[in-house]
Amino acid sequence: MLTLYPASSPKAAIVLAHGAGAGQASPFMVRAAKGMASRGISAATFDFLYVTLGRSVPDRAPILEQTWRDALEEARQSFAGLRIAIGGKSMGGRISSQIAAQGVEGVAALVFLGYPLHPPGKPQQRRDAHLPSIAQPMLFVQGTRDPFGTADEILELAPRLQRATVHAVAGGDHSFKVPGKKDVLEEILDVVASFVQ
Repeated sequence: MLTLYPASSPKAAIVLAHGAGAGQASPFMVRAAKGMASRGISAATFDFLYVTLGRSVPDRAPILEQTWRDALEEARQSFAGLRIAIGGKSMGGRISSQIAAQGVEGVAALVFLGYPLHPPGKPQQRRDAHLPSIAQPMLFVQGTRDPFGTADEILELAPRLQRATVHAVAGGDHSFKVPGKKDVLEEILDVVASFVQ
């Protein structure tokens, strides 16, 4: 079930999925959704089934993907008439890319907030084989110190993708924490809102 963050006079909408370690009620997800709504983009979040059932280990890909499809179908009804972008934090964004690569309908763009290109310390275990088949515009927001894949790694991948934009968060880790610097999430949300519009 979606949690809605409606914008007044929305220009578009976005559905955001959480990462593997925290659900839609996490501070990051709530801030991201509220931040999008305040920028004129209606937002929605949801929990994957394993979170709803109180488990800590993510479900297998087919269940994650079906949950995403169900959330998108609900969003189409809630945001009727608006262009809808999909994406999310880490795993949530990756699963959105998998359903997009499978040809799901009604997606205008994708937004990845820390795309998990590979497990930390295992750069050979890539999770990018499906990305070149995605026709919609994609925005990768990636920290330059992200152990799941740096901004430079995404930039190297980008020429093989159909329509990819990379926003590097200088010094940022997988959660966009930058040593000795103030919070950068508001700047990131400005970039995402501009892209989605």
